[in-house]
Amino acid sequence: MATQVAAGNPPSELIATRWLILLGLIMASMMEVLDTTIVNVSLPTMAGNLGTTVQDIAWVSTGYILSNVVVLPMTAFLTARFGRKRYLTFSIFLFIISSFFCGTSRGLIEIVFWRILQGAGGAALLSTAQATLRQIFPKEEQGMVQAIFLMGIIVAPTIGPTMGGWITDNYTWSWCFFINIPIGLTSMALVTTFLHDPPTPLSKAKIDWLGIGLLAVGLGTMQYVLEEGQKNDWFNDPWILRLAIVSGLSLASMLAWELSPRNATPVVNFRVLHNRQLSACLFLFLSLGFGLFGGIYIFPVFTQDILGFTPTQTGLALFPGGLATAFSALVCGRLLNGSKPLVDLRLLLCLGVILFMASMWDLGHMTPQSGQESASFALLIRGLGLGLLFTPINMAAFSSLKPQEIQQASGLINLSRQLGGSFGIAVLATYIGNMTQFHRIHLLPHYTSGNSIFESRLQGLTATLHIHGSSLFDAKQQALGIMAQTLMRQARTLAYDDAFMLILMCFVCTAPAILLIRKPKPSAGPAQGGGH
Repeated sequence: MATQVAAGNPPSELIATRWLILLGLIMASMMEVLDTTIVNVSLPTMAGNLGTTVQDIAWVSTGYILSNVVVLPMTAFLTARFGRKRYLTFSIFLFIISSFFCGTSRGLIEIVFWRILQGAGGAALLSTAQATLRQIFPKEEQGMVQAIFLMGIIVAPTIGPTMGGWITDNYTWSWCFFINIPIGLTSMALVTTFLHDPPTPLSKAKIDWLGIGLLAVGLGTMQYVLEEGQKNDWFNDPWILRLAIVSGLSLASMLAWELSPRNATPVVNFRVLHNRQLSACLFLFLSLGFGLFGGIYIFPVFTQDILGFTPTQTGLALFPGGLATAFSALVCGRLLNGSKPLVDLRLLLCLGVILFMASMWDLGHMTPQSGQESASFALLIRGLGLGLLFTPINMAAFSSLKPQEIQQASGLINLSRQLGGSFGIAVLATYIGNMTQFHRIHLLPHYTSGNSIFESRLQGLTATLHIHGSSLFDAKQQALGIMAQTLMRQARTLAYDDAFMLILMCFVCTAPAILLIRKPKPSAGPAQGGGH
């Protein structure tokens, strides 16, 4: 049995165990975030192997995110009910077992079932893990600790699609799940060996079944609407409309019930949102999720559809940005570490916003002739900006909280980032489709016989095709087809540019929330909370 850490000067061997716990929790969190994106590029292959359609196989991703979003706000309740170590260990175990059965599944219903369980297990690997680090490390080390932890969360979604494509091409899609097993087992060994609960009694309060039910229905239906709305033409589809209404009513009812004086044991303590600084940070995290996951969603499609990149080239373009994020997050953590941070975190936030908006400006002005270098440079700037945003926002959010609020706030922070990503993907997918049609209509007048440039290019293409063996009539028809493809390519390029600019505008609108963040007070006290 490990010795409990005294409040003053913990023994050196117990200081070392903190970093082993950090390693275990980083492995768990990266495993969880990676699984939100790693299977995406494997879905067409998966559909063929499992004998289902590409539309139905999307539930492999949707089911995971659905259960993850529903469980995230409940992690504080589950931690208090079962204990930090027990809940974390069970969640890692559930994730490992679900990963194994996902990889061995031979039918759609089977794999979706295990993905739902995997997503439920993954919720604690983010929020409870992050709250645990706030409790076992002293405040003067939180800057570096949170930077290291968040580095994995930010970088993992970037490398996920590339890793998933490489695994599928060289092995089978099952290994997208099987790679979780050794990582998970190592993480579970570190957590069970070195992490111990603080000497506080477990909660025996009455379970808020009504709150859990309203939460599950409200968030579950909302996530479904966000995932499936684009494919089903949003509110023109009666089921999407009905589920959107159910979601709105359920979430409104849940909020009223959770804040009601009659509810003595709410499953989600929304009263922490009275903290103005936490609310501002949640708003910023919503915007960050929109930009991070939304950008990761549209960039590979843009580069492969418009620029003609291979999956490998897309991965290589994304890679420098991931390294830049890791670098800036670590630098940021070093600057914010200690009882007296070297830099005001609000300055880092402003610099991060400027860099992120500059990268979106560059991406929003790319053309079909843009190459890998220009794309990589824009993503490099984006990566630097992300690293300067995530760590300070986390520091600002947690620095204003009481110890008993940390677990609940951690669940809401991760939920806001996940929902921001869902909103980002849904909004950007719809926006790109609408703007493609908009630009196509406005470009059409330039693709007519009255335009001298159009006529010149059409005649040149016709002549080239005619020389290569096509009849004059066929050559002209083929040339018209090529010009139609060029028109659509230009329209789609402009639509993607607009989408990147929409992300920029989202940051412009949310940046004033930084003004609500106060400079943290210097503190050299030990961590609040509990034993290792």
